[in-house]
Amino acid sequence: MSRKQQLLKRHRRNKRIGLLIGLLLLVVIGVLVAWWLPIVLAVLAWVAHEAWFADHLFYSPSQDYQYPFAEDAQLAGVRLEGDRLLLDRPDELKADATLILAIGLESRWLGRFLDPAVELTGGGQVDRQAFERGVNGTRYINLTGLAPALLAGELRVRARHCRFKGAPKLWAWSNPDLSTRRVMVVAPHADDAELAAFGLYSQAEEPWIVTLTAGEIEAEHYRQMGLGAVEASRVKGRLRAWDSIAVPRWAGVPESHCVQLGYFCLQLQAMQAAPDVPVTSREADLADTRLFRQFNPFPLPTDGDGLPTWNNLLADLRHLLLTARPEVIVLPHPVIDPHPDHICAQQAVLEALQGLEWQPSMLLGYANHLHDNDRWPMGDAGSGVALPPFFDSTYTLHPYCISLTDEQQCDKAMSLGMMHDLQPRMPFKRRLRRVIQRVLARRTISPWGENEFFRKAVRRHELYWVIRRPQAFGNVREH
Repeated sequence: MSRKQQLLKRHRRNKRIGLLIGLLLLVVIGVLVAWWLPIVLAVLAWVAHEAWFADHLFYSPSQDYQYPFAEDAQLAGVRLEGDRLLLDRPDELKADATLILAIGLESRWLGRFLDPAVELTGGGQVDRQAFERGVNGTRYINLTGLAPALLAGELRVRARHCRFKGAPKLWAWSNPDLSTRRVMVVAPHADDAELAAFGLYSQAEEPWIVTLTAGEIEAEHYRQMGLGAVEASRVKGRLRAWDSIAVPRWAGVPESHCVQLGYFCLQLQAMQAAPDVPVTSREADLADTRLFRQFNPFPLPTDGDGLPTWNNLLADLRHLLLTARPEVIVLPHPVIDPHPDHICAQQAVLEALQGLEWQPSMLLGYANHLHDNDRWPMGDAGSGVALPPFFDSTYTLHPYCISLTDEQQCDKAMSLGMMHDLQPRMPFKRRLRRVIQRVLARRTISPWGENEFFRKAVRRHELYWVIRRPQAFGNVREH
C-alpha cells in the first residue's frame, strides 16, 4: 500500500469515528432537549464541514515545511522593511532566476475560515499565493518572474489573514534557457504533459510528447451513455489516445513528435514486477496495446506482438530516446508525486537510459499529485505556485520554475479543455460544496472550467525539480 493510500485510509477511519461520535451526541440532544434540534444541528454541521473541513490535508498546518536547499543558492542580506522586500546586494540576482522566499506565517483568527495568503505586488504585477487555513510554520513563496521589481526595490509583500514571523530567507537558481533544446515530456496518461508542462513544451524549439498509457479505466461517464463496461473503457482509451496525439498540436508540436504507447492504466506496477508477463487492462478486456496505438505517426518496435509487458515498454522507450535524442527529459518526480503510474513512468525512463548511447543533459521532475494535500497548488487559477508541503530534511531538492504570460495561461487552459477526461461534470456533491465554499469561505471558481485541474494547473508558474544532470545513468539516484 502506498503512503498516500495509507493516509487516505487513516483519514477515512478518523472521519467515521468522528461521525459516529457526532451521531451519538445528536441522539442525546434529541432525547434531552428537542426532537427537531438534532436535524438543525446536523445540517449546520454538514454545511460547516463542506465549507471549512472538506480539504484532504494529511499533516498539521503548524508543521514547518523542510527544504534543505543548497547554501550556495541562498542570497545574503534579505530583509522586510514595512511591506517592502529589499536586497543588500541586488547585483547578485539575475532577472530570469527561480526565486524562492522562505518565511514564517502565523494564521490570524480569520485565517482559520478563509485561506491565508501572501500578496505580492511590483512592476505592474499582482500575485496572491494561498496556504493552509490555520497555518503556523515556515512556508516557501515563489517569487519567480518578480526579479525586476525586487531589483528595483519595488516588490511589496503583504500577509492576508496571517502575519509574518521571523526573518525571511531568499534562494535563487539560474534558469537555463530550454527554448532552444530538444525537450521530451513523458506523460503517464494523456493530459499529464499539458497539466505539468504545456508552457515549457510550447516554447521549446523541438518538443516531443510521449504518453505511456491510454488511461482507459474509470469510464463511468461513457457507461451513462448506454455503453457496456468493456465498450465504455475502450472508447475512453481511444479518445484519450487521440487526445495525446492531437492536443499538443495546439502548442505547435508536430504530429510526428507525439507518440502513444498504449499500455494500460494502473498496470505499470504489475508489469514492472514481472517484466516478461503480459498484464491485461483492468476494464477494457484487452491484452494488446495496438488498439490504442492507431493514431501514432510511425511504428514502434513492439507493434509486432502488442504485448503489454515491462520489457516491451523499455524497448519502446529506448527506440524513442534514440530517435528523438532529447537534451531535456521532463517526467514525474518519484518522491513528490505518489501516483503509482507516475512513479513507474519515471523508473521506466531511467531504466531505459541505462547503457544507452544517447544521454540527456538534464532531467526535470514534475508533480501533478501530492501525498498529503489534494488541493495543492492552493489558491486561485492564475496565481503563483508556492512550493508544496515537504517534510524530509535529508532530501535536497533543486527547483526550476518558469513564468507563463496571460496568453500562455489561456492557451494552456484551452488545451486542457480539449482533453476528454476533464470534460465531464463533477458529481452534484462536489458542485454543491463549491457553492458553499464560494459563499462562506470566499473561494473562487476557475473561469476556465469546472474540473479541479483548471484551478490547479492554469497558473502563472510551472514548477519543476532538477533531478540530476547526468553523464550516464549507470546508477539510478536523484539528488
